[in-house]
Amino acid sequence: MSTPRFLDEIGAKLSELAANSPARDIEKNVKAMLGSAFGKLDLVTREEFEVQREVLAHARQKLAELEARVAELERARAGEGDKPA
Repeated sequence: MSTPRFLDEIGAKLSELAANSPARDIEKNVKAMLGSAFGKLDLVTREEFEVQREVLAHARQKLAELEARVAELERARAGEGDKPA
């Protein structure tokens, strides 16, 4: 048997053992438990988060514009009160 083929066979056997090992079962169980725990939490996807961030940025911009408009109208109204009738 040639050395490279022998090493390939050993590698295949080790991979087979690792695939059937208790560590693989533990990994599956841990993933299932974490998936279940995360499923119970109120989490959002990255896409949903980005959409909400854009909505909030737009709302903040609109609020700033409206605050400036109200301040402008209040100044204009205060200026009208100073004029004699």
